Amino acid sequence: MSRSEECYDHPRYWDFAFSDETLFEADFIESAGAQFLPFPLHRILEAGCGGGRQVVELAKRGYEVSAFDLNENAVRFTKQRVAQRHLVASISVGDMTNFVMETPVDLIHCLVNSFRHLTSESSALAFLRSSAKSLRSGGLLLLGLHLLPPDAEEYDSERWTITRGNTRVTTTLRVLDFNRKTRLETVRFSLKVTTPKRVLQLRTDHQLRIYRADQMRSLLRKVPELNLLAVFDFCYDISEPLRLNDELGDTVLVLAKR
Repeated sequence: MSRSEECYDHPRYWDFAFSDETLFEADFIESAGAQFLPFPLHRILEAGCGGGRQVVELAKRGYEVSAFDLNENAVRFTKQRVAQRHLVASISVGDMTNFVMETPVDLIHCLVNSFRHLTSESSALAFLRSSAKSLRSGGLLLLGLHLLPPDAEEYDSERWTITRGNTRVTTTLRVLDFNRKTRLETVRFSLKVTTPKRVLQLRTDHQLRIYRADQMRSLLRKVPELNLLAVFDFCYDISEPLRLNDELGDTVLVLAKR
């Protein structure tokens, strides 16, 4: 597969595929800040920003936004989006396992499963500890990921289509390999992009770390700097907190720096 076929090297279409979630996520970030922060929400950091859809949305709402991603194409595209809209945000190439903000932020968000790309416990802990170091006291980390209920199907697939104007993007996620012992699954991300001028096929295979609810609790106990305040799902309804248990699949954890 050539580099040009990688999904993450086409951040415009990658973000397009998830664009229906942007307003819900941004509203939740604001609501979580209002409910759980002991001070007004002002400075926000996104870990793994992709093509910058949340960077743009939150900057439009007046927040001081910083973000980073490991993919240079994504960072370049995000900078272009911000500049084209005459917004202000600090965007850089960065590693989720090794970052510290010089000036601590009020809130860090890492949603839509980016955390599970850290495939070892050491890398997951490094992210959580870096987040704690980058937050001011009382600041929040919003962590979104899929947990594995005990009765969940191991080999699964999902497909959806987003259409705007003359552009249609169909996204397919399919589990290629699954191993409870190693706690790793291989997921294929496929995007079919249809425009009036071309049809583009993109495909990327990624290993993701598997978490049950008890495994997530065990991980969090190893980072005492962060305190679990609340749990939600991908409906992003701040009025309906949930419990971190085996019934959860789509999960958003609200963690506060002690």
